Amino acid sequence: MTTNRVSIQTHDFDLSSEVATLRARDARVGAVCCFVGTVRDRNGGDPASVQSMELEHYPGMTEKAIEAMIDEAHRRFALFGVRVIHRVGLLQPLDQIVLVAVTSAHRGESFQACEFLMDYLKTQAPFWKKEQSEQGAQWVDARVADDAALARWGISAPNA
Repeated sequence: MTTNRVSIQTHDFDLSSEVATLRARDARVGAVCCFVGTVRDRNGGDPASVQSMELEHYPGMTEKAIEAMIDEAHRRFALFGVRVIHRVGLLQPLDQIVLVAVTSAHRGESFQACEFLMDYLKTQAPFWKKEQSEQGAQWVDARVADDAALARWGISAPNA
């Protein structure tokens, strides 16, 4: 298991470097699954173009919540390593926001664990997003679709 499993940071991350570190000298690894989330220039069906996004978090609490998610992923899936990076601060369209990377012996476990962690992260991690568009700034609300994605793992979200 990687010792540095969670990073909350303002600076960008390098996918290749993160995966190399996660896989380093672990011959058991037969599968690596990664998800990289990026800032879009639109929010759903809103025609107003997103000019920037600002992400805030609760230091200490956010890392603890993500660590608990990773522990739950290890209980559910046969994983070797997990790495989660989430950026905070001011981001622009095309910027990377989040990385979820997992290693396992087989692809099925990696795919499922990566999706589980992303569903969990999207709904349960204490982050707040504010989008800036031509119409001004607005906080982004939790989406019912994200809660439904988490529910398929047997977890009810308080946002619904």
